[in-house]
Amino acid sequence: MSRLPVDAEAIRALASILTETGLTEIELSEKDSRIRVVRAPAPVVQGFAAPAAAAPAPVAAAAAPAAAAAPADLSKHPGAVTSPMVGVAYLAPEPGAPAFVTEGQSVTAGQTIMLIEAMKTFNQIKAPRGGTLTRLLVTSGAPVEFAEVLAVIE
Repeated sequence: MSRLPVDAEAIRALASILTETGLTEIELSEKDSRIRVVRAPAPVVQGFAAPAAAAPAPVAAAAAPAAAAAPADLSKHPGAVTSPMVGVAYLAPEPGAPAFVTEGQSVTAGQTIMLIEAMKTFNQIKAPRGGTLTRLLVTSGAPVEFAEVLAVIE
């Protein structure tokens, strides 16, 4: 049985891309070779991806019950606006421009509240209903996951 050559530098580069972008999987194919790197997703706390080494283990363990309860409550909220895809959230149409919306602002159904970039395509996230944007749970440039709560409209 022959052994396939392993390009350690390519694997390190792909792993670095995963870390920088917040992705959980990446694959590179060329002719007869293929490299696939997969990592476990980082824990999510109140809608933000947290680095695995952000806090010492005892602090993270103590905060886990409160953090687990908050997203579960928000996902069941009738005014929760969730992400329809994995991507990167942007709160303004371009760098330096004013945000689409801010907390406390009144919004109408169908109004664009942010963009999510996925595969170099910017997708408008629109308010599913009118009301007041009471919570904005992402920051501009932050990676988001499918079904993650992005905002709450009451």
